[in-house]
Amino acid sequence: MDIVLIAGMWFDGSAWDDVAVELTKLGHRPLPVTLPGQGDGNTAATFDDQVAAVLAAVDSVPGKPMVVGHSAACALAWVAADARPDKIAKVALIGGFPSADGETYFGFFEPVDGFVAFPGWEPFAGPDSADLDDEAKRGLAARAVAVPEAVTKGVVRLSDERRYDIPVLAVCPEFTPADLQEWIAAGDVPELAKAKHLDVVDIESGHWPMFTKPIELARLLDSGTNAG
Repeated sequence: MDIVLIAGMWFDGSAWDDVAVELTKLGHRPLPVTLPGQGDGNTAATFDDQVAAVLAAVDSVPGKPMVVGHSAACALAWVAADARPDKIAKVALIGGFPSADGETYFGFFEPVDGFVAFPGWEPFAGPDSADLDDEAKRGLAARAVAVPEAVTKGVVRLSDERRYDIPVLAVCPEFTPADLQEWIAAGDVPELAKAKHLDVVDIESGHWPMFTKPIELARLLDSGTNAG
């Protein structure tokens, strides 16, 4: 299966290198996306530019791909599902959730001089980064790309309820499947509450399993292509 891979904030398509190697071994064709403004030098990129890049990747394959979003990019994967409900076989969400219509894409950190730079590790202390040693943290911080404000301040737009028919695989890294089910039941993740085919799986990692558990993550994605 063709698998479109979208990294979250601050990382480009190379974030998936190790996952892509394993997915290829498992018989898939990984398609990592370097989002505009995240590694391509486009400092004027917008959220709509990123959506367009994801849709271009989806449209580039002859069949129906799985679309994988990590962290904030779970919203991008879901926007793609809304825009291409007949074209996408499955959506996988890793360590994040789909935003609802009208929500701001990434409002967690305020831009400085027009960009949201990686804020350091203090905001991610605890389960998010527990599986990263100091060397790994230095390496990830060094490769992180400041994201243009126009990306982070973009507004998510959803309009086609056929997105709820697309099977969803939710991968839970720094939180548990039980946590996610509790949040869904409490109404905190309304888009997932409406998904008609939802599988929730665990991975023992922090927030960035593509770096710390790439083989395990690839195998979960592989198993997801055969389920739902």
